[in-house]
Parts: sequence; structure tokens; C-alpha cells
Amino acid sequence: MKNILIACFLGFALISCNSENKAEVDLMVFNAEVYTVDENFNTAEAFVIKDGKFVEVGNVDELQEKYNIAEKLDAGGKSVFPGFIDGHAHFYGLGLQQQRVDLSGTKSFEEVVQRIVDFQNKRDVPFITGRGWDQNDWERKEFPNKDTLDELFPDTPIALTRIDGHALLANQAALDKAGITTETSFNGGDIEQKNGKLTGIIIDNPMQLIAEAQPEPSTKERVNALLDAQKLSFKYGLTTVVDAGIDKEIIELMDSLHKDESLKIRLYAMISNTKENLDHYLDKDPIKTERLHVRSVKFYGDGALGSRGAALKEEYSDRAGHFGALLSPVEDFKATAERVANSKFQLNTHAIGDSANYMVLETYDKLLANDEDRRWRVEHAQVIDEEDFKYFSKNVIPSVQPTHVTSDMYWAEDRLGDKRIQGAYAYKKLLDQAGIIALGTDFPVEEVSPFLTFYAAVARQDTNNFPQEGFMKEQALSREETLKGMTIWAAYANFEEEEKGSIEAGKFADFIILDKDIMKVEQSEIPGIKVLETYVNGEQVY
Repeated sequence: MKNILIACFLGFALISCNSENKAEVDLMVFNAEVYTVDENFNTAEAFVIKDGKFVEVGNVDELQEKYNIAEKLDAGGKSVFPGFIDGHAHFYGLGLQQQRVDLSGTKSFEEVVQRIVDFQNKRDVPFITGRGWDQNDWERKEFPNKDTLDELFPDTPIALTRIDGHALLANQAALDKAGITTETSFNGGDIEQKNGKLTGIIIDNPMQLIAEAQPEPSTKERVNALLDAQKLSFKYGLTTVVDAGIDKEIIELMDSLHKDESLKIRLYAMISNTKENLDHYLDKDPIKTERLHVRSVKFYGDGALGSRGAALKEEYSDRAGHFGALLSPVEDFKATAERVANSKFQLNTHAIGDSANYMVLETYDKLLANDEDRRWRVEHAQVIDEEDFKYFSKNVIPSVQPTHVTSDMYWAEDRLGDKRIQGAYAYKKLLDQAGIIALGTDFPVEEVSPFLTFYAAVARQDTNNFPQEGFMKEQALSREETLKGMTIWAAYANFEEEEKGSIEAGKFADFIILDKDIMKVEQSEIPGIKVLETYVNGEQVY
């Protein structure tokens, strides 16, 4: 009896000792198909988290043997991925959009007008704004004019921004408030006239006159915008968003909301190219917290292809004598690029047309000749001359938005012609040259869903499976390449690959659980995939 008691005592002591020697962790996620997106693209069945970071990835038995686990999460056999990173979007703009007239998906100008009427009946605002119309989706594929708005809303200013953000329609009340007449001078863009009269269509730079005439959002409206954008982002599994062009006051508001923990999403902020912003930031070190990273400048090279504002080397195939336009003189861009090169900041330039891309790439090439790790980015990199692909590398990174392909494919060849289109939306060629490609949505220009991004990248089709063989299918990315573009490569493009973009020990515990495995489901099912749960720092946020 005495021997039995001694044996029992020793057994309990051994168990207690083993337990005391185990490391403490907060959470284990198990019974999962974990896509780590590590260097070898390994999969696993479980991982453990401590203090908001991944501690170890492996199998359940080994992890349970090694750690004291405070909480366990059974993933139910579902697929688990690193939190998605949207490599190019307009986070604050998405939030503001929730307070404006949503014109996306309209099939006619009459539908646009009806949405404005419905909005006005619900809200009494002094200046009506909206965004999302696209004349290419209408039966009459021409820019609208202001006549109907003038008749229905003679005293209420209205400004309706095209889906790409590079054109708008303003009624006469808005034009008057902005002081715009047929004599207004401008550079870079257009204030459209027909028969000596304003049509209400304004393209690119002069749009700023309308923006300055609008009432500034209140602090409450700005806070609500950021929180609304966060809610939508978490719903779609986005744990980091790159906000492509914002001002100092919004960046500081983001930081304050991060500090009070009402804003939990991670943000990579590109500062808008204004004198005030550059003077404030460029002589300082980049700003880096766990949730906010400010180390880049956003410069607009040209306009958009849909509104024929993209700067092309040769004239538009569907408008003789028209080349689009750069939004700033070449010397201004080069001076800004040189200033950024002499700072610790990254330069990220919007370039759509092949002429704008050449200007950007040639400038980057000269300024970065002796800097091997500046990671300057070309945002959109949409139309590239065959001779200019050679400029891309891991130091000159293509940052693209695959849903632009599926939005533009119906008319892009009309704009560019059958030869020039071969260098457009050429994501596979860009990846092969650069060895890396960052993927984003450009919301609210496009929808927030990263599953539409993934689908457009691999299928090159719309959600009606058009075209049957995919648009320029030779430029499609594989599923693995696409996932990397939405995680680890997007992190690299932000100088953040050591802290996020994969499920690996030491990185932030940002991950998502999906209802279907995006790497295995039928291609046609990808757009409908849902996020079941979203985690940031190991905390469930959706």
C-alpha cells in the first residue's frame, strides 16, 4: 500500500512539474487548414498565440505537449489565412462614402437622378455629394450633362464623382459656389464646354475647385467615417489597409483613435502630395506604431483610362488627337521625387497611361540607381510600353488592382487598340519582371471584397463568367501568387514583411477563417466566399 501511495505521489509530482515547465500561451487555434504563406508555402493544422503574436505553428499534439493553453479555438476544419492586406485603397474615402449618395452599379443617368432624389428625401444636407457612376455601364456611353440636375435642384449644389475619382458632374449651383465659369483657367484635366456653355463635367485637377467649395466634414463625421470603413474592412477579412493618399489631420485622427483602441485595424498611410504635408513629414523619421505606419508619399502622375485622362504616348484609339494628360509638369514630379529620395520616405506614384508610366519609371531608375532597398511603388501600372517593363524590380514594385481588369475589359481595347492593349493589365509579366506584385482593391473605386480581387486575378472574368476563356488569360496569376500578393508581398511593399503577411512565429496574430478554402474551391465559387471570423492581435474583431 505504501509503495502504491509513493508511486501516485511521484506521478502527480511529475504531471505538476511538466505543467509548470510548459510555456503559457493565450490561444490555440486547431482543427484547421492553416495556410501559413511562409517561405515554403507550408500548411499546418494548428498554431498558438501569446500577447498578440504567433508563438508557434505545428500539429495539435505537439503544441498541447509544449504549452499551457488558456483558450482553444476549434476552427471546425475550415481554412485559415493570414489577415488580408489591401495594398491600395482609400480607407477614409470609403468611410465618407457611407455618408454620401452611392451611385455604384447604376445602369443609366436616370437611375443616378433617382438615387439623388431618394437621398434628399431622407437627409437634408446643404451640399449633395455622391460617387460611383460609370457611363461605360450605361446604354448611352457618354458623359452626362447638368441640365436635369439644374432643373430638379436649382438651389442645392450637387457634385457626383465618377467611379474612378477622376471626373465629376456638377450642377450649376455647385459651379456657382465654386466660382467656375467658362473663363476659369486650369492645368491638368478639363472643364468641359459644348457650344460655349459648361456641361458640368470636370476632369482631374479642376475638381479641386469643387472640393474646396464643399463644407468640411465635422470631427464626428470624420470619426464615423473611419469606424465605418473599419467595420466593412473587418467583414471582408482585411486586417491591414493601405490608404493611398490622405492628409496630416486625418493621419493624426487615425493615430488618436488607435490610441483609444476604437480603431484596431492596421493602416499604412500614404501622405498626399501637398506642400503642407511634405513640409511636415519629410524632414522627420517615418511614424511607426503597431497599427499605424506613415512612410510614403502619394503622387498622381495622370488621370484614369475610363475618363480618357490617362497620359498615353500615342493618341487614344477612340478619340483622334487626344493623348490624356499628366496632372503635374514633368519637372514638378522630378523635383518631388528627388526630395523624397533625399528623405527616409517611399514614393508611390499613380500611373495609368504608358506615357505616365515611362515618366515615373525612368525617374525612379535614375534616382534609385545606388539605393537597393527603397521599394518605390508604381500604383496601378496599368498600361506599359513593351520597352518599359525592364524597369520593374523588388525596388520598383508594381502595385495593381485586379478588379480594374474586369471593370475595364469591355472598353479598354477601344481606348488602346489591339497592339497597345497587350501591355495593359499585364500582371503576370509584371510579376515575372519584378519578382513581386502587391494587390489591392482601390475601394471605393471598386468593391471592398478581396475575394473579387482574388477572382479577377486568377480568372480574369466578371461574375457572369465573361469572357468565357478569361480576358488576356495569359496575364492571370496563380492562386498561390495571388494569395502572396494579398499578404506577404503586400507586406513587403510596405516594409512590413517581418511583422505581418504570414502565420509565423513572432509576427502579429492577424488571421481570418473562411467558410470555403479559396485555394481549392471551384473558381466560380471564389467571389461568394465569406469570412467567418477576423482576428487582429489574436483578438476577434469580426
